[in-house]
Amino acid sequence: MPPVQYREWIYLTSGLDMSYTPNANPDMSMFDNVFVNPEAYRSFLKTGTWPDKTVMILETRGASSKGSINKAGHFQSGGLMGVEIHVKDEARFPGKWAFFDAVSESKATLFPQTATCYSCHAEHAAVDTTFVQFYPTLLPIAQSKGTLSANYRKEEAAQK
Repeated sequence: MPPVQYREWIYLTSGLDMSYTPNANPDMSMFDNVFVNPEAYRSFLKTGTWPDKTVMILETRGASSKGSINKAGHFQSGGLMGVEIHVKDEARFPGKWAFFDAVSESKATLFPQTATCYSCHAEHAAVDTTFVQFYPTLLPIAQSKGTLSANYRKEEAAQK
């Protein structure tokens, strides 16, 4: 079951038109918002990594530029386009983490282990299969605690 009150959790970041594949639809503009359960957030602040039972929510919403008094830029608009859930449960899931598609407020569907989200997160995540590199308040904590993944450190070095 998807968490109903995740909006009361800790907000980590928003992205605009982010895509991890080269064939993204250039005509569709959207925001993604990331939330994490408060207990996991507090633990991350202390340790620089995510504890067992971490739950992260990625919600996507449309982006608009025309509306009300707005003359420039984008704002979130319309209803929810999608919700994905990233869960750490070391006893339950191979690789410790699992991804779910929240198809409704009452049901989430597990992505199979063969889905590309698993390999992408394993290869590119900054910390513990999560994209902390896109969370500006948490990346410095992971850096100071020395918890950045080897793969991410290699990518970071290659970008410089």
